[in-house]
Formats: sequence, structure tokens, C-alpha cells
Amino acid sequence: MIDRTLNFILEKKKFKTLTSGRTDAMVSAESAAFELFLEEPIDDFDAFMALFNTNLPQDLRALTIREVDNKFNIIQHSKVKEYLYVFAFGDKFHPFCAPILTTILDPLDVELMKKGAKLFEGEHYLKKYCYKPTDNGIYNRTILKCEIVENTIYTASFFPEKSYILRVKGKGFMRNQIRLMMGALIHLGQGKRTLEDIEASLKPDFTGEVYYVAPASGLILKAIEFE
Repeated sequence: MIDRTLNFILEKKKFKTLTSGRTDAMVSAESAAFELFLEEPIDDFDAFMALFNTNLPQDLRALTIREVDNKFNIIQHSKVKEYLYVFAFGDKFHPFCAPILTTILDPLDVELMKKGAKLFEGEHYLKKYCYKPTDNGIYNRTILKCEIVENTIYTASFFPEKSYILRVKGKGFMRNQIRLMMGALIHLGQGKRTLEDIEASLKPDFTGEVYYVAPASGLILKAIEFE
């Protein structure tokens, strides 16, 4: 949709875009970024932004624009991403919640899940938290923050009285990593795993499986910070 909109407002002048990453289908993005390459400079950023936003679909909006030099590459440039996973448990809630909140019907020990989330912080070997990993991937990854807190960010009249957020910040995430982490924490809250299981899964010699990929609909890309 972005390229289609740019093609229209640039009147078919040559351009190229690079995005900072992709998300799975059904995953929401409150913040994302892309790099735009043009043969001719933009004279008026404010006018360009106004025209761009007018022609974007209703579910997309550009917030800021800035010029970068030719050394900047949005894919390779160091950045920190923050993801949120919104969830509730114990009931089947209003259907309008479905796009941004995952419901777990079983009871969950959220206090135990909070302890489990903290185990992911720091540098760990996360191959088991990558969907279909290869033998030559880089699996030593650092997670700057991983915590479960009560949800006070996303509210609506049809939301459950209480819901929670898994907040994860790091410099690089692999395919389905957050959803696999959330899946392990859900199993922990259901009593299907222990804290010791989580600790063991973060080591190179772990031979078990982390097999539950939590639904995509609770996951939100909250922010991207370029360093």
C-alpha cells in the first residue's frame, strides 16, 4: 500500500523503499519505519507528508519524516525494537477484542509468568525461540527488557476488566521469536512448564522443544528507536 501510494503522489517518478523489517499477518504495528530513495529531493517535507497521509489507507498514517545521508541503511543501522503482547484469560471476551488481544480460556498464574519473563532478559542462546531455524543462524541474542505488566495502555468499553502486556525490547528478533516466548510463558502459567524449563531452553545444550507459537493477534510492534 505504501509503494502504491508513493507511485500515485510522485506521479510515477522513480523511487525505491526499504523497510526496517516485517511482521506476521495479524500482527499490529503502532510504529514502523521505511527508507525512501528518490532521484529528486523533496522540496517541502510538510506538503509531502500532508499529501502522503491524505492518500494512504485509513489504517496507515505517517508520523514523521527526516532526511538521512547515503551511509544510512534502515535494515543494517543499529536499532532497538519494542514489542507488546496483549492478553487476558479466564473467559471468552467481546469479539471486538480479537484484533489486538489474545484470550486464554484456561486460568493462568500471572505472578509465575512474570518471573518467567524476567528469565529472558540478558544474553541467551535463543535458537529454540526461532521458527524453523537454520544451522548457520546467529542465535546468541540480547533482550534488554522482558516483563509482564497490567495493561493500562489499550482500553475500550468492550475490553475485559483486567488484561496484561508482555513487553519485550531488543536489538534484533527472529521469526516468531516473541510469539514463541509468549507461548512458553502461557504454558508456564498453565502449569505445563516450570521456571527451570524456561532456564534450560535458553542454553545451547537444550534438547527439548518450544513448540507453542502464541496467536499473532495479540502482538504489537510498539516502537523502533534508531541509534
